[in-house]
Amino acid sequence: MRIPNHLGIIPDGNRRWAVSKDLKKEQGYEEGLDPGLKLFKFCKALGIKELTYYGFTVDNTKRPKVQTIAFTKACVDAVKMIERENADLLVIGNTESKMFPKELIPYTHRRKIGDGGIKVNFLVNYGWQWDLKGVFSKNKKNKSPLSSIKSKDISRVDLIIRWGGRRRLSGFLPIQSVYSDFYVVDELWPDFKYEHVLNALRWYDDQDITLGG
Repeated sequence: MRIPNHLGIIPDGNRRWAVSKDLKKEQGYEEGLDPGLKLFKFCKALGIKELTYYGFTVDNTKRPKVQTIAFTKACVDAVKMIERENADLLVIGNTESKMFPKELIPYTHRRKIGDGGIKVNFLVNYGWQWDLKGVFSKNKKNKSPLSSIKSKDISRVDLIIRWGGRRRLSGFLPIQSVYSDFYVVDELWPDFKYEHVLNALRWYDDQDITLGG
């Protein structure tokens, strides 16, 4: 079975999961932590070289304060969990905004954790306009537009898996995902199962990868 080099993860459905369990919406975010760690270990065992998690977007910060506090804490906890593993860790997001968690500032330059190995990226307080702002700047001095993107240290994404049934990318790394295959899992993220990933990989193995050629 062909394994993608870089897997993108959109872990959607935490609030809907909480509501289905008669919980408050903000209680769903913490339930996504254990699935995230399981997925990391599974991808590492499969030989995937790079993994990007969609934490939260600039647009997500418009939600009620109790929810923004909850998903921000979940992102910080997720990064701390991966920090206990072997990985090359990077957090990408708008650090100039007050919504970016200060605890994650040290991770905004790639850090080798333990023996390193698999690259793990977290998009935290991320916005595609923010990411590409330098590309469209009239005063840019760089010869290559791609050198102006904030996420330039993240490689092209081969396969994106989105949990929660939504059929949209929601601004996920627009440059790196330009030729990504996109697989949707209807189950909500806290209900993560290994078979979700295996089904996605089997589907990916059947795709004709041409990159436009």
